[in-house]
Amino acid sequence: MKRLILATRNANKVTELRAILAAAGLDVELVGADAYPEIPDVKETGVTFAENALLKAHALAQATGHPAVADDSGLCVDVLNGAPGIFSARWAGTHGDDKANLDLLLAQLSDIVEEHRGAHFACAAALALPDGTERVVEGRLEGTLRHEPAGSGGFGYDPILQPLGETRTCAELTAEEKNAISHRGKAFRGLVPVVRELLG
Repeated sequence: MKRLILATRNANKVTELRAILAAAGLDVELVGADAYPEIPDVKETGVTFAENALLKAHALAQATGHPAVADDSGLCVDVLNGAPGIFSARWAGTHGDDKANLDLLLAQLSDIVEEHRGAHFACAAALALPDGTERVVEGRLEGTLRHEPAGSGGFGYDPILQPLGETRTCAELTAEEKNAISHRGKAFRGLVPVVRELLG
């Protein structure tokens, strides 16, 4: 069985990709970066989601000698020309402060009317082999931004993005509902034929 490493210490991401690979009938042993605690996290110095995903995937593949998958994602707001984008997790200055990021974004958009509140979550998922071979797949979840947060599920900007065709925000969806339409779910599912091609 081929070992595939996912560049994350988030157990939920590992579970999500493992389920997608299993459903596709791929005989792959998926482990998270926790399996290699001696390998430091990679700095995301790219200027696109794809660049950051590739940086992480290549670093892990080189360090372990195994194929590696990495993803990078964020929220892209139409009236902000795609920002916060790659800066989504640190929009308010501190990495991972979801509430501060959300509050700042809502303040910046406070006078923007409904028809101009379009936005999407974007995700790039990259697969890299130790020999340098690489592939990137992207997924998007289109929606509009609410004026107030709603829902307690998910994380990040989930409480303000309402997917197209939905009356609820991403934070009000069940985990199963969200995974079925999410940008990361789409990108991970898009990796299935790539994994099949490159790992046999």
